[in-house]
Amino acid sequence: MLGFGTPKDRAARAGDAVDTLIGPEVVLRGELQFAGGLYLEGSLLGRAIALEGRPAQLTIAARGRVEGEVRAPVVVVHGHVVGDIHAGERLELGPGARVEGRLHYSVLQIAAGAAVSGQLLHRGSEAAQAAPSVEPHSDAPAPAA
Repeated sequence: MLGFGTPKDRAARAGDAVDTLIGPEVVLRGELQFAGGLYLEGSLLGRAIALEGRPAQLTIAARGRVEGEVRAPVVVVHGHVVGDIHAGERLELGPGARVEGRLHYSVLQIAAGAAVSGQLLHRGSEAAQAAPSVEPHSDAPAPAA
């Protein structure tokens, strides 16, 4: 199952098509950049980043695992994520989802049985659209106002 609702409801959503399938025996290391529908049954040890300005949906299957940051307009989790998730439009957690990290979302759907260890951080639709695809990191203190 790639999402919640009836098959007709799921088909009506943009980005539900699977363009790329990563099988259950695959382990990727590093940063994965993608557009369109990405269905992950294997493991990603690194970041999954949707290309900015392109429709994208990452679906993590029940056996799928990501250890790193996830950043996409639509994220559907049925498996395990250890890291922050930034879903600009929608974040769905299926009944078997296990997430350890901060969840940034505009719309959140959590099925009974999903588990989250971390923070749920709602962002308005304007903030989600304005968010950069990769956040700069700096240990320097903020300038005084």
